[in-house]
Amino acid sequence: MTIKIQTGLVSAAVFAATLGIATAQAAKTIDIGLIADLTGPAALSGKHKVDGAKLAVNEINAKGGINGKKIKLFVEDDQGKNQAGVSAYEKLASNQNIIAIIGSVRSTIVNATLPYVARDKIPTMIGGTDPMLTHVGNQWVFRFRPNDTYASRAMAGYAVDSMGAKKVAILYDTDAFGSAGNQLLKTAFAKDKTPVVSDQGYTTATRDYTSFLEKIKSSGANLLATYMTNSEDEAQMLKQLRQLGLKIEIMGSPSIATAVCLQLAGSAVNGTYGVSDFVANGNPQAQAFTAKYTAAYHSDPDLFGGWVYDAINVLSQVIAKDGTSGPAIQKGIRAVKGYKGVEGVYNFDDKGDGLHGYSVVKITGGKVQLIKYDDFTK
Repeated sequence: MTIKIQTGLVSAAVFAATLGIATAQAAKTIDIGLIADLTGPAALSGKHKVDGAKLAVNEINAKGGINGKKIKLFVEDDQGKNQAGVSAYEKLASNQNIIAIIGSVRSTIVNATLPYVARDKIPTMIGGTDPMLTHVGNQWVFRFRPNDTYASRAMAGYAVDSMGAKKVAILYDTDAFGSAGNQLLKTAFAKDKTPVVSDQGYTTATRDYTSFLEKIKSSGANLLATYMTNSEDEAQMLKQLRQLGLKIEIMGSPSIATAVCLQLAGSAVNGTYGVSDFVANGNPQAQAFTAKYTAAYHSDPDLFGGWVYDAINVLSQVIAKDGTSGPAIQKGIRAVKGYKGVEGVYNFDDKGDGLHGYSVVKITGGKVQLIKYDDFTK
């Protein structure tokens, strides 16, 4: 802890007393940082993230906290931008009382912060699903969502085996998440001997998808696979697709099954399929979380709130058992096996990945319906 002395001399006794008071004050709480899209193109999703985190913190604190200490949450805005995400991380990391950070759900922002996480050695929990984020040797990063290797396999498998995909069009965000997902999707469809006849990338927060949709229509594809980062973008595209009268089966990445997409797309999302790491009725833990979330916020939860809720609960259990030092938390999370969370059962591997499967879902009547869960650990 740094004590700033602006003027004059301070005796050793006074300095020690000041340091003791500051240390005692810091010890009263367990401080955790959170990075979220408070502003920018994905602010609605960011609110779900903050709400999920607050729900976990409030529940833990209501039960007396962690070993008698209450959790204090510090939230910084990444604005949906890489540089702002780095600034948000560095602001949290500069607070010497913060013992862990809940990082971004955006792969491109996580990627931008990884060198700083490695430098600072602060346990950081992420929601970005680009597989490479946990495969670059950074031992301080832990992923609380399944990575895109599993998403692409689940998407392609169901599209071909159950949806009758013969010719596929792919529409993807050109950021780190979408680009990685696009490559994985093409690999998965190639394995199933299903041709990709249209492969188009767009930039985040695009408003007009007409040209992309026209090319998809002329490609002869009978299924559109979307790998879109922001739920807001997915909703916008779906509304324009319906307006153009494009008749095509749709299989989407997790953004298609979020509360934000359902809210913004309205009836345009009905009849689509997707994969999701959070399903409200997917397991007993998810059902209980959904009931508590809707009671607290009067809205439906989704993956954005789900994964941070799990992250904070896992973190609290690790701290209660192993303490608040960085190395203890690092070792403790890596040892978590069989934890039943709202997103699934967490079994952390040596890369820092906790989940290893995806649910295939269908959106009907504005609700996400579970079709099946693909477990890729078997």
